[in-house]
Amino acid sequence: MSGETRQRQQIGPYRLLARLGGPTGTVYRAADAGGRDVAIRLLPDAAVPAPRERLGRDLERMREVLSPYAVDVLDGDASADPPYVVSRFVPGRPLIDVVAEHGPLQGANLHRLALGTAKALAAVHEAGLAHGAFGPDTVLVVDGAPVVTDFGIAPHGGDGAAGDVRAWARTVVFAATGGPADTGDAAAALGAGVLPEPLRPLVEAALSADPPSAARLAEAVAALDPGPDSPPPPTVPAPAPAPRTAYSVPPATSGRPRQAAVVRGWARLLSAMVVVLAVGLAIMLPLAGAPVSPAAVAALRRRAAAGPRGVLSALARTAATLPYAAAFALAVGAGLIALSLFGVEADPLGVCAFAVGAGAGALWAAPGVTGPYRRLEQWFAVVARSPRRLAAAGAALGVLAFLAVVGAISLTPSLAPMYGLQTSTESLIARLQAALH
Repeated sequence: MSGETRQRQQIGPYRLLARLGGPTGTVYRAADAGGRDVAIRLLPDAAVPAPRERLGRDLERMREVLSPYAVDVLDGDASADPPYVVSRFVPGRPLIDVVAEHGPLQGANLHRLALGTAKALAAVHEAGLAHGAFGPDTVLVVDGAPVVTDFGIAPHGGDGAAGDVRAWARTVVFAATGGPADTGDAAAALGAGVLPEPLRPLVEAALSADPPSAARLAEAVAALDPGPDSPPPPTVPAPAPAPRTAYSVPPATSGRPRQAAVVRGWARLLSAMVVVLAVGLAIMLPLAGAPVSPAAVAALRRRAAAGPRGVLSALARTAATLPYAAAFALAVGAGLIALSLFGVEADPLGVCAFAVGAGAGALWAAPGVTGPYRRLEQWFAVVARSPRRLAAAGAALGVLAFLAVVGAISLTPSLAPMYGLQTSTESLIARLQAALH
């Protein structure tokens, strides 16, 4: 253990084990209260936005990034001095070192690198972050698969997601050639025809003034023929405290993608329970429960964008979906009333209630409305990584969703406290049913 680490035995609740190297800032290998190895990166002043609340929001978004090709961010403290980010610790080799030792990547190895890093950047961008410092020294290689580290901690500003995509192109060129990873050298390598033809047009597009999104790149790379498979460069972990091994790098085996799939599955189930709860509430109490879904949807959209503009954008986008939801409500109501043509008389108040429930559901997950539900899944993905939090959330939401379904089916809807509106609505629907009967 270095002298500095001996002097500083603790960062927050984490016990320091060794100081390790990395591309930016100071990194320690540490252990949490349960003895699990973690990596703690102290953020330099240049990486800390003002006010600190912004860094707090960034840390929350870092924990939402869920990809087998992106490092797991577990914790962090924006109010500490200096602030820090905690990630899972698994040693890996930086891409820059792998290429230096074993030469440029080819065939399936290069395809795996291009695809994995594009998917990682897409996950980072989907969480509302940009990497800002993406390059060969922030990509670790474990058993031939890449894992992207240090996202979201670079100084704010710059080109954001577009800059990350251009950095992806330079990194792919570096991996294929071993040359310096800057724009000029990448363009020269493309001109010399060094890059394999299937990847070349994608890298050219990524280097352009208006590059495609990382998600589009990932889809395009996934559609390419990876070429002949070859053994991945050997991964030989250096003994701690070796430089450049301070990152939370999940092993690139079938276990990690399976774990990510399980987390996504639980996140989707918990999100579906929330939607069931919101729809059930709207059916049981159409007047009081109907505003709940627009308010919740607006809050989720607001959480994805910071500042006053984010508030206005969230309200405007939610308001724009209200006519769409109203169309769903009217369609369901009209369909239930039309049952009278076949001699089926639906309860007039029930028709109103289920129409309002359909409108509430449309605000969450109607075709073309994916933002709120996706944000809900991202939030629950963080919850699902902890077995205790998952059990608590699953039990609570499961009970509430079950009660909402039972209540929506068995209870008589109520427009309380506007009983006059309830009477006139029942009368109108009954007259329509009688006219069709």
